[in-house]
Amino acid sequence: MSQIFRPGANTLSKLSLFVVLSAVAGLILVAMVLGRSSYVTRANEFVEQPIQFSHLHHVKDDGIDCRYCHTSVEASAFAGIPPTKTCMNCHSQLFTTAPILEPVRASFRDDTPLHWVRVHDLPDFVYFNHSIHVKKGVGCETCHGRVDEMPLMRQQNSLQMQWCLDCHRAPEKYVRPRSEITTMGYRPPVPQSVQGPELVKAYDIHPNTSCSTCHR
Repeated sequence: MSQIFRPGANTLSKLSLFVVLSAVAGLILVAMVLGRSSYVTRANEFVEQPIQFSHLHHVKDDGIDCRYCHTSVEASAFAGIPPTKTCMNCHSQLFTTAPILEPVRASFRDDTPLHWVRVHDLPDFVYFNHSIHVKKGVGCETCHGRVDEMPLMRQQNSLQMQWCLDCHRAPEKYVRPRSEITTMGYRPPVPQSVQGPELVKAYDIHPNTSCSTCHR
């Protein structure tokens, strides 16, 4: 009986198998890269707000502490969005006729809140508590970036689980003294490799990495 396949068919089948497996591996790699890209995570995207509030101006130029507006960050799971009255503490005296601030004045006059769009918006299945992170020495800048250099607020980090785990697995790389929590551009007085472990011990930091810690 004559051969059905020529000898070259073996080479062709091996090549075809290699191409198919390479294509599958390539698609998986592309999916992994895409999943970590800013296109998916929305990192570094500017979000349209009712008023384009400038952290650069208020934090860097005016020296306003984060906690003046985000009043509950040290005691609550949520940092809190300031009510219009907080804005009017200053703007009842400053830039009182500026057109860009008319929505603020209207909100205060009509007693209706401004509808800010959340920039750092975690999924509903993720639990995060601001207060415990602040108490353990995690600075605002560590998660939110240099907000004092953001004329428009943006999400700097991916907020993905791997990003959270990097800190939970090695908190000594990130923690700082509690007195420096809101300091932008913080630089430790001694190497972080020295200060970090000391603070981890002083603040009794034992970060959990079990699923139920964040997924409740």
